[in-house]
Amino acid sequence: MNTSRTIGFTALLALTLVLAACGSAENTAPEATSAPEQTQAPTLAPAETASSPAPSSTAAPSPAATEAPPVAEDPGPPEEGTPPTALEAAATVMRALKSGNMETLAAWVHPERGVRFSPYAYVDTKRDVVLSREELEQAMQDTRKREWREFAGTGEIIELTFADYYKDFVYDADFAGKAEIALNQGLGQGTTLNNLREVYPADSHDFVEYHIAGVDPSAEGMDWSSLRLVFEKIGQDHTLVGIIHDQWTP
Repeated sequence: MNTSRTIGFTALLALTLVLAACGSAENTAPEATSAPEQTQAPTLAPAETASSPAPSSTAAPSPAATEAPPVAEDPGPPEEGTPPTALEAAATVMRALKSGNMETLAAWVHPERGVRFSPYAYVDTKRDVVLSREELEQAMQDTRKREWREFAGTGEIIELTFADYYKDFVYDADFAGKAEIALNQGLGQGTTLNNLREVYPADSHDFVEYHIAGVDPSAEGMDWSSLRLVFEKIGQDHTLVGIIHDQWTP
């Protein structure tokens, strides 16, 4: 009887220990840790890979906006003892015009034909004033008023002394310093008929144009001016026969 109780008690104790061990194992076992989610960098389109947005493209300026028309350069005075080219003659004449040196200017004037002054592109062979060398040398001091045709737009007579005409219709812009220069090529074109080649044929004359496209941007190009120096070709030499002023006209 005592033996059976002992065996039963022992079995019950063993079962209790087993159950306690299982419970302890469940309580102490670490919780399963799920693997961290893998973070995948988003795939970006090529345009999104830069740290800052790409600058907008700028169209290249067209050649017409950057390339200047073909023009000549001031060659300076001719070498002593050699016949001047048209460009060399024009450079010397232009320096004389800038300084108002009438003696130097007169020395380039044709000894027989003199020099014709045209206030606009159209050359009027009957009405334009022609001055001889001798008259030109004293022209700045001459107080006599001459008629130099009419003002474009108003039709009023241009009645001025030579000095005043010179300021308004000869050296009225910085042609020596700021102008484009072209040989036998027109650069400025207004509404006035240009008959230069009818009066001064190309086979016997050269002309050099000094052109200023404009000074004031607000004028939208209507303040351009040109001065054309016309030379008769005498062998390899050049002599001044015409000074043609041109500008924007209404």
